[in-house]
Amino acid sequence: MKFAIIKERKNPPDRRVVFSPTDLKTLIEKFPNAEVLVESSDIRVFSDSDYKNIGFNVTQDVTDADVMFGVKEVPIDALIPNKKYFFFSHTIKKQPYNRKLLKAILEKNIELYDHETIVKQSGARLIGFGRYAGLVGAYNGFRALGLRDKLFNLPKVETLSDLDAVKAELDKIKLPNIKILLTGTGKVAKGAKEILDHLKIKQVSDALYLTSDFTEPVYCIADVMEYNKRKDGKVGDKFAFYKDATGYESNFMPYAKVTDFFIAGHFYGDGAPYLFTRADTKHPEFKINLVADISCDINGPVAITIRPSTIADPFYGYDAKTEKEVAYNAKGAITVMAVDNLPCELPKDASEGFGEMFLQHVIPAFFNNDENGILKRARMTTNNGKLTSRFSYLQDYVDEND
Repeated sequence: MKFAIIKERKNPPDRRVVFSPTDLKTLIEKFPNAEVLVESSDIRVFSDSDYKNIGFNVTQDVTDADVMFGVKEVPIDALIPNKKYFFFSHTIKKQPYNRKLLKAILEKNIELYDHETIVKQSGARLIGFGRYAGLVGAYNGFRALGLRDKLFNLPKVETLSDLDAVKAELDKIKLPNIKILLTGTGKVAKGAKEILDHLKIKQVSDALYLTSDFTEPVYCIADVMEYNKRKDGKVGDKFAFYKDATGYESNFMPYAKVTDFFIAGHFYGDGAPYLFTRADTKHPEFKINLVADISCDINGPVAITIRPSTIADPFYGYDAKTEKEVAYNAKGAITVMAVDNLPCELPKDASEGFGEMFLQHVIPAFFNNDENGILKRARMTTNNGKLTSRFSYLQDYVDEND
């Protein structure tokens, strides 16, 4: 089996890679029958020489590889027919902007394995950059706080070498007496929690958070059954909610009335209630004045996330009265951080963590006859131009006219 690490060609440039040189060396040691080519790249966080120095073939031509490993969408004109490709295609939710990409993949008889479709039998994702989105998103929220309120001046993550450097910058700041709410319990929320804990912010229970004042900064983690409730007043069930959320309504306002800084690290499912609406922000007791929306669903459950922001310009303000965007530090505005590609700011750590997961969960499937069904579940398209049965729901999306 011959694998290739392909060059990232999407703009803006993404410096991440599926495998760091160290992880790639581990792959070869564990699976000596594997061959690996590395496509030359001048943007990757690890240089060509980093791979060459430990014995990998860095080349401009990877056409004789069987399996291509990338991170972001591959431009249509760069797709090599009759290959297996792994990358984030952003097509599984029928995203209109990538319909042509999926059509081209089918026309070129490519087997597509989207990183998002690499899941356990239960459907839980096995690999991703969620932890790093949480880490960078929480840091960026504190950076916005420091700049807006002239408390401290944290540098951008992209200017720092790695996660250790990020944490070293956090060691220099002193926080005011604020209450912080974090939603979610997955990898994103755990990444954000890592930042909160590094800052030695005290975690408190929901009951204390909602009813008490504190003389130090504190945070609380709320899961879906804390900020949603059944409409009929009965006790809610998380797993029932995930299957069908139509019988639920938001119970977020009690948190909004006591929270200064909200970190949105939850997963939002179709049909779930909004956490809060734009009308809610007009309520005289709505207290949140800073939101780090790591989930970044535009015009979604965090209603003031009216657009994604960028690494270059990560913050904007939301005026609740006019429902319009204003400067992030405008008087009375709610400051919003909604960067939608947060892990790109920490490419070295994110790549190393991703490669470790990929090595653990995916690579063995190529050598053990896919005994756990990892590849079978993940495969979206076949090598004869068809969608697999698991992804046949995309047929109408493919058939639409552009």
